[in-house]
Amino acid sequence: MKSFLYICLVFCLCSCFQNKKPLLGDTPFQKSLNASFKDASTSPLKKKDRKAFRGLDFFELDSAYIVQAQLKHTPDSTFFEMPTTTERMSKERVFGVVNFKIKGEDFELKIYESQDLLDQEGDKDYLFLPFLDLTNGDSTYGGGRYIEVLVNDKKHDSIITIDFNTAYNPYCAYDEKYSCPIVPRSNYLNTEIKAGVKAFVKD
Repeated sequence: MKSFLYICLVFCLCSCFQNKKPLLGDTPFQKSLNASFKDASTSPLKKKDRKAFRGLDFFELDSAYIVQAQLKHTPDSTFFEMPTTTERMSKERVFGVVNFKIKGEDFELKIYESQDLLDQEGDKDYLFLPFLDLTNGDSTYGGGRYIEVLVNDKKHDSIITIDFNTAYNPYCAYDEKYSCPIVPRSNYLNTEIKAGVKAFVKD
C-alpha cells in the first residue's frame, strides 16, 4: 500500500512539473525581465495579465543593434521637470549627446541623468536613454521605449556601448496607473529599431 501511494505521489509531482511551462528568454536580460514580470512583488502587470504570463515578446537578438557611441558630456546642464503620463514630473538633466551608427546610418540622441537613479545605491552609474522610432504603434509600444546605459566615467567624453536589444517598454504600457516619463520628440530615430521588447498584447 505504501509503495502504491509513493508511486502515485511521484506521478502527480511529475505531471505538475511537466504542466508547468518555463518562462521564455534567450538572453540573461530577457530571462531576468521575464522573471521580474512573473513575480508579483516586482511585476507591472495587472493580476489578470500576470496569471497568464509566460514571457514578453522580443525581437530576435541582432548584433547590428549593439553600437559603440561617442558620448559628449554636457557638464553644465541643470535638472528640469520632464513630463510623465501622469501629473508627476520626473527630474532629469541632459547628461550629454550620443552619436552612433546603425547599419551605416548616423544617428544622435540625448541621454539623460535621472535624479531618482542618483538617489538609489548601485544605480548612480546608469544613464537614461528614452527613444522613439518607426516601429512605435506597430510592432512596439506607441509611446517609445527606454534603455539603461552603464557609464563608468561620468566626468569626461567617452565611448559607450548602447545595446538596443535591451530596449524595454515603460511600465505604463502594461498598466495605466504607472507614471512614466514621456519620450522627448527630439529623441526620434528615423529608422526601425527591430530590437528589444515588442508591444504587449493583452489577453
